[in-house]
Amino acid sequence: MNAPADIKSYMILVGQRARVAAREIARADTQTKNRALLAAAKALRRDAKKLISENAADVLSARAGGKDAAFLDRLTLTDKTIEAMAEGLEQVAKLPDPVGQISELRQQPSGIKVGRMRVPLGVIGIIYESRPNVTADAAALCLKSGNAVILRSGSESFLTSLVIANSLTESIAEAGLPREAVQLVPTVNRSAVGFMLQGLGGAIDVIVPRGGKNLVARVQEEARVPVFAHLEGVCHVYVHAPADPDMAKRIVLNAKMRRTGICGAAETLLVDRKAAPTHLAPLVEMLIEAGCEVRGDPDTQRADSRVKPAMEEDWPKEFLDAVIAVKVVDGLDEAIEHIARYGSQHTEAIVTNDSQAAEEFLARVDSAIVLHNASTQFADGGEFGMGAEIGIATGRFHARGPVGVEQLTTFKYVVHGQGQTRP
Repeated sequence: MNAPADIKSYMILVGQRARVAAREIARADTQTKNRALLAAAKALRRDAKKLISENAADVLSARAGGKDAAFLDRLTLTDKTIEAMAEGLEQVAKLPDPVGQISELRQQPSGIKVGRMRVPLGVIGIIYESRPNVTADAAALCLKSGNAVILRSGSESFLTSLVIANSLTESIAEAGLPREAVQLVPTVNRSAVGFMLQGLGGAIDVIVPRGGKNLVARVQEEARVPVFAHLEGVCHVYVHAPADPDMAKRIVLNAKMRRTGICGAAETLLVDRKAAPTHLAPLVEMLIEAGCEVRGDPDTQRADSRVKPAMEEDWPKEFLDAVIAVKVVDGLDEAIEHIARYGSQHTEAIVTNDSQAAEEFLARVDSAIVLHNASTQFADGGEFGMGAEIGIATGRFHARGPVGVEQLTTFKYVVHGQGQTRP
């Protein structure tokens, strides 16, 4: 795939092709879409060696460019992650097709019946950086939901994403659907992002950024089309007084250390003052022994001499590394107030055996995902039964939380009558 000489003209053409493909994909039947997804899963497995080879080149270049360990972790593909991508395509194929579903069909006093029909959004632009698996996840979800997608990969994952995209488009074409339903922008020229944010002459209906703070901030600031995005994942775990100590240790360790570079990783641990005498020191010791740097308030520093003092800038920080901020709070109200002040409305968890406190936490915390007695690392569309996700949306309109197949549709009203006219 050769990079275009005239980026602007080419991007407008990409948008036009996507708009035409979107109309055809929108009316494709479920069987055809599923056939394309299953063929794409086979193609990824078939092309695994090529994927590993091209990904190694991407990783080598990123490492030479000084990218950190968390970035390299998100970028690197293995046989296991390729198989996970293929299985993700198969899982999406098994999901119910939301397109055309009619809900809330109700008869009105006039005799007409009014309902809502699920329809695709149209053309979705995905701008992402280091995660090559986004190529497969985004394409699968957009295809199943009847949308066309324009993918703009970051330079660090471009070679890998190109192989994935080619495997997908071949499979889509073999199923009898337009290959332009999935288009990877064949350049890492940054101006392509700007043209996408402008909407490509009205071709793009929504933008989804997947990447670091700078990318997401730019998209939210410059986009002239709606955006599904979260700026940061400043996630909290609150250990309430009646929490089981062993459960608290398992959840906190997993929430922080399973994968430190993902948006669902816990960045702050809040410990109830009534639980501190029995829970705080073991939790801190466990984290430090696991290789995690702990930055704490004075109470936490007194619990373990290895704790570094937490600065004000640590509370709202997304570390994306083996670092966590720890604070002792005076009960549920202060925990919720801390999350409201410093959090990013992404994912928060409470560990407690008090069901009433748990229900209050779940109801009052204003984040896209709230959990009771479970790790924040469950903040994932696959874990929610969506097969895959394009991202976690923390806004308030349309989609919130994992953006899966259903969230990539909107609705229109359908009305059935028997000759009624309005007086």
